[in-house]
Amino acid sequence: KLPVRATVGSAGYDFFAPADITIKTGESTLIPTGIRAKINDGWVLSIFPRSGLGFKHRVGLDNTVGIIDADYYNSSNEGHIMIKLSCTAHDDGHSVTVSAGDGFSQGIFTQFGITMSDDADGIRDGGFGSTTK
Repeated sequence: KLPVRATVGSAGYDFFAPADITIKTGESTLIPTGIRAKINDGWVLSIFPRSGLGFKHRVGLDNTVGIIDADYYNSSNEGHIMIKLSCTAHDDGHSVTVSAGDGFSQGIFTQFGITMSDDADGIRDGGFGSTTK
């Protein structure tokens, strides 16, 4: 299921769970979305948890905010967006389940600028941490 905005006023495109997902306190789960995004130069896709999951269950992204750069689309992993979530609820035994097809994260496209003296010339090939290898 492709990400969509829920309303005309929504900034985020909701990502939907590909299967039932249960996250217990102190645990993380890596969710393969099956989604890749072709992004124009000068833009970035930022990934955030759905607000309700964070507010009600303290579910957040392990890297706080996922940054999907335009050149990630052509990576050797085919630009597959993976989202890793954790539950940091304060009560022991807490768990949250997201049913297949329900929204669990959202992506927001943002335009960005670079400095006039920028001389980046590296080429990406890979996912998490690939630009520092």
